[in-house]
Amino acid sequence: MKVSNNRLALLTTILAIVVSAAGRAEDADRAGTSKQSFRAKIEYCTTCHGLSGQGYHGFYPIPRLAGQQAQYIENQLQAYIEHRRQNKYMYSVAHVLSPAMRKALARHFSELHAKPMGDVPKGLVAEGKKIYEDGIPETNVPACMACHGAEAKGQGSIPRLAGQLNDYVINKLLNWTKERGQDPARPDISAIMLPTSHNLTKPQVAAVAAYVGSVQ
Repeated sequence: MKVSNNRLALLTTILAIVVSAAGRAEDADRAGTSKQSFRAKIEYCTTCHGLSGQGYHGFYPIPRLAGQQAQYIENQLQAYIEHRRQNKYMYSVAHVLSPAMRKALARHFSELHAKPMGDVPKGLVAEGKKIYEDGIPETNVPACMACHGAEAKGQGSIPRLAGQLNDYVINKLLNWTKERGQDPARPDISAIMLPTSHNLTKPQVAAVAAYVGSVQ
């Protein structure tokens, strides 16, 4: 039976994800979570975030988790639990996860390598690249690469932006104060982004989103 190149590629991708999940399941078991529970949580997460963690364009844009910094994922799950970051859906998901499960899930998604979804307006990429690399001195917007890195892959608690969904980045930057830093008594690293998100205009936000979304 002949198998088309596209179908073969899809099967290979699915097999790689299954093998990866199986390996992570063994790690999760050693970390104090059962293989069955870990696989069930992975299946639940991929319902929204995609089989490869590539994100999803729905009524609300659902972010790419593939390749995201593991520490950042863990931190955000904790922020949802503590209501420092607001999202009723993610609170429902996060507050039932044990610390060991959060760590295992974060590691799993950080090791996926889905390609960007290619949803960026290409005409904005050049402007976005300039803002990302140079900032906008006249409005006190620092270079994004100073924190997120030259390849936009982040580090530790600083998130990866490379390949993130265009509409998700726009939505987050334009609504930063409505979701992040919701407990002034317990400020976190999200406070760093407050002045930057405030000082970027909507066209500038769109340009930055287009650029980071185009980075592999």
